[in-house]
Amino acid sequence: EKNVIKMRPPCEIVVWYVIPSIRSELAKELLNLGMKQKEISELLDITQPAVSQYISDKRGHGIKFTNEIQESIREFAIDLKDGKLNQSDIISRICDLCRKIKTEDVVCQLHKEKDNISVNCNACMGSHADPNAEP
Repeated sequence: EKNVIKMRPPCEIVVWYVIPSIRSELAKELLNLGMKQKEISELLDITQPAVSQYISDKRGHGIKFTNEIQESIREFAIDLKDGKLNQSDIISRICDLCRKIKTEDVVCQLHKEKDNISVNCNACMGSHADPNAEP
C-alpha cells in the first residue's frame, strides 16, 4: 500500500481547529459574563446554533489553551461585551491570539496528529517562529 503524502498547510489546521477553539472559549466567556446565546451569536457573527455547540463542546473543543491564552481570551470577551472594539480591533485580537498559539507548538502538534507529519518537520517553525511577524 502506497503512503499518501498530505499537503495540508498549517494554516488549514488553524482554520479547522484553532479558530473554532478560540470561538468556543470566547462564547463560554461571554456566557459567563451574562450574555444570552442570541447576543453572543450577533456579537461573534455566527449562528445561534453554532454558539450552542461551542458552549456545549460539540464544536471547537480540540485545543487546551495555556493560562496566558485563556486570560487573553477572557480579556477579549470583556472588551467585546463592553463594546470597546471595532471590526479592525476584533480582527487584530484574533490574529494576535493565533500568532501566540502558533508559537506554542499547538498547531505543530495538531498537524502531526491529524496529517501524519514527520516528527522532524519544521516547515513553519512552531515555537521558533517570530510571534511579531506578519501572518
